[in-house]
Amino acid sequence: MMAAAPLYCVCRQSYDVSRFMIECDLCNDWFHGSCVQVEEHHAVDIDVYHCPNCEPQHGPSLMKKRNNWHRHDYTEQDDGTKPVQAGTSVFVKELQNRTFASGDEILQWMPGEQVTQRYLESHGWQYPIAVSNMEGLGLRLPQPSFSVKDVEQVVGGDKVIDVIDVARQADSKMKLKEFIKYYYKPHRPKVLNVISLEFSDTKMADQVVVPDVAQNMSWVEKYWPDDSFFPKPFVQKYCLMGVKNSYTDFHIDFGGTSVWYHVLWGEKIFYMIKPTQANLALYEAWSSSPNQSEVFFGDKVDKCYKCVVQQGTTLLIPTGWIHAVLTSQDCMAFGGNFLHNLNIGMQLRCYEMERRLKTPDLFKFPYFEAICWYVAKNLLETLKELREDNCPPQTYLVEGVKALISPLKTWLKREVTEPTSEVPDHIRPNRLIKELTKEIRYLEVSGGGTKPVKSQGSGGGQCPATRSTLERVCPARQARRAARRLREQQELGPKVPSNLEILELHTREVLRRLEVGPLEEDPTFCPPVHGKFNMVSTASAAAAENPDTHLRLTLHNGRIIRDARRPGSSTASSPVKAESERWSVGQLKSREEMKTESDQEQQHSPMGGEEKPGHLNEGATSQEPWWSSPSQGSPERREQHQRCVAGDKSPMDSQGNSSSEAWDNRGPLSLGALSHDASPEADNYQYCDPSMSPPLHPCKRHASNSPPVSNQATKGKRPKKGMATAKQRLGKILKMNRHNGVFV
Repeated sequence: MMAAAPLYCVCRQSYDVSRFMIECDLCNDWFHGSCVQVEEHHAVDIDVYHCPNCEPQHGPSLMKKRNNWHRHDYTEQDDGTKPVQAGTSVFVKELQNRTFASGDEILQWMPGEQVTQRYLESHGWQYPIAVSNMEGLGLRLPQPSFSVKDVEQVVGGDKVIDVIDVARQADSKMKLKEFIKYYYKPHRPKVLNVISLEFSDTKMADQVVVPDVAQNMSWVEKYWPDDSFFPKPFVQKYCLMGVKNSYTDFHIDFGGTSVWYHVLWGEKIFYMIKPTQANLALYEAWSSSPNQSEVFFGDKVDKCYKCVVQQGTTLLIPTGWIHAVLTSQDCMAFGGNFLHNLNIGMQLRCYEMERRLKTPDLFKFPYFEAICWYVAKNLLETLKELREDNCPPQTYLVEGVKALISPLKTWLKREVTEPTSEVPDHIRPNRLIKELTKEIRYLEVSGGGTKPVKSQGSGGGQCPATRSTLERVCPARQARRAARRLREQQELGPKVPSNLEILELHTREVLRRLEVGPLEEDPTFCPPVHGKFNMVSTASAAAAENPDTHLRLTLHNGRIIRDARRPGSSTASSPVKAESERWSVGQLKSREEMKTESDQEQQHSPMGGEEKPGHLNEGATSQEPWWSSPSQGSPERREQHQRCVAGDKSPMDSQGNSSSEAWDNRGPLSLGALSHDASPEADNYQYCDPSMSPPLHPCKRHASNSPPVSNQATKGKRPKKGMATAKQRLGKILKMNRHNGVFV
């Protein structure tokens, strides 16, 4: 018997990795912080912990003694030799006394209605943008009177959030209601900062609408498919609640994402550094150094700009900008992150830097590689559309695709060594990379007519480069794109099915039809019937008995009751005899002759040969038996005829041949399903029930661009489980029903 899980705490429950626990230094038992009223961020201040069971005898817990105000570990002795670390109270005071370059040198102050996707695509986005009035941005937020208490009401006090202890630059977890309680204390023992409260899954999401430019340019919103195997990343709606002197050290937002910030009330100060090649190299070296917290990164670069963002101001930071943030007074802000097409190369560089720095997944963009595959697929379609219309793509688009190809190859090679894979299932990565490389090569070797352009502008015959603009300019472009997607569905979409897969699907379909019955599943074939097989409607029975009816051909249970189409034919002539006479050995006609005869007979038909398949009415004058026309008979035959006429690929047999080729190889008289009741007029021909016979004129028109079926999918692989059983079932059922006249 398995040993019972050990129980802990006063609640006597087993260990739960999601709950914070603290160990008693006397009895060595473990306790949930929520059960003994110890917060996670308070636990680091306890030197010796006494649990509730030991406290009556040994007294309360012993707290750590503060020895300094400039180190993360405040118990270290202050001997004056150790430098100041980021986030401490001494550091914040020194930071406020520093001098920096003015943020006006880099900030672009713009009206909200001018900050659009079209403007950024036309002029580029290399510097931060500040908007003093959010009108025209499309941004919707709560009123400035919205408080942290209101956040608790709409988000929920029990929501667990990440909180940063600024003095230690350490992260811990606590419930939102506990942070709200801390926030309203008259004397705050610590400086706590909340910067990662993503609320897309809460009621507060309805009160916030992100700026139009962020919504329209976001990769997640534009390219992430609804049926993706990976969960959709939600990084567009964050609520930031910081108290005075909160500080976040220099960083680049995950995945090189661009950021929008809006200060609802309070004030924030941004210290910003350009993402030049030299600065990025210095940043990576600084991030990986062991004394990172002791070195102010702003001192290592040429210029660090100070940007004060006051209440009501919106700030948009482009890709890769290195920045630190100081909350100069209690503040609430809203913000979000988004990837886009304007700086793909920089985004990829930031992501690869995160990998080299071994950044934890918690602090990286969720499924960054997966969304890059989705983007690559869509950018390929965009480049093809522009090439078809002889429109030059924008420079940022071409450079972005070039930058994307190399990482895609690297990630694909890494699939072999790393267990986690972010390549979407419905994307064929090798084909996608090959097609992207082909498009780039075409742009490089083509003439000036397709040379990439630098700006979009409003005139001069420029071609729009965004898909939404393409669709607005030319509606017919949508139809062309849909047609191309249909042609490339198997190239970039699902893999071409193997012969075994096609046979399995065909077997399942036949078995389903045997169980359901064609008369029941196709109500247009005949009037409703009450049975699956060997049942006929009252109307058809009455018509068969009435000699004055105008019906030229009457059927009952798949057999000819009356055939008045030819002179001298008997009303109750046997279908076996009629068929055997028609197909006697000396009078067999070729399929081509039969088709010619059928076409000539249809030209004399009063209905013009447009009778609906499967309906026998007064206007039916076709001289062919009903089972010889692929447009009549069982639903599956009508479907096969429609597929062939439409140019679709015929179903495959077990050897990989199409069904029409199989019929041609076997001949109309060599089917094993034919019964043993041969007609005396045809010595070598065995006839069975017409419902079991193949079409006498099998369609053989293949699709003009049908892809070849490769056997590579089946080499070295075992057949799918259950397929052999399905084939055996089908063979047994067909053998059992050959002599029963089952209508398949």
